[in-house]
Amino acid sequence: MNLSFNVIEDDELGYCKELCNELMVFQKSKALIQPELFDGMNFETRLLPSVKKAKQNYVVVVKDGYIPVAYVYTNISPKETYSNEFATFFDLSSVSRNDVGCLSQFYIKEEYRQFGIGSKLFDMSMKWLNQYKEVDDYFIFVSNGNNDALEFYKRKGFTISHQILDGFITVLRSNRSNFLKEG
Repeated sequence: MNLSFNVIEDDELGYCKELCNELMVFQKSKALIQPELFDGMNFETRLLPSVKKAKQNYVVVVKDGYIPVAYVYTNISPKETYSNEFATFFDLSSVSRNDVGCLSQFYIKEEYRQFGIGSKLFDMSMKWLNQYKEVDDYFIFVSNGNNDALEFYKRKGFTISHQILDGFITVLRSNRSNFLKEG
């Protein structure tokens, strides 16, 4: 393996298009509750709109040589972004500031799991979020059935807050102070 971790700009998002689409298929394959909701989810309907709505974006693509094998998408967005026609992801009044940090998408091709790529991408995302002192609340939204991801984030310091859409998504929450020692 010849892995490189590449922070990409918004105009380079095409590097993670295939990975994003694989993530949606993977999430559907794990889902026990309403898997059909993933049918309309892909790069164009999930990643691109989220990037456009966010105030700040951070995307890291991991390549093995020239081949993308993993990515993480983290953003800073107005808290109101998370109350829309799809769902209200958290009680807006529970967030003290105007903006929230969100580790929004995270995917590693199966054959590249268990090499520490996930931990490195997670740590990079938390370090990036920590530079925004005006953001205290961090969220991760895990699709139902993805218990490995849920346990990973819990080991990393996030706690389950609640479920939305009748259990379709589990909301995990943490705050900036939990990651200051690492940043």
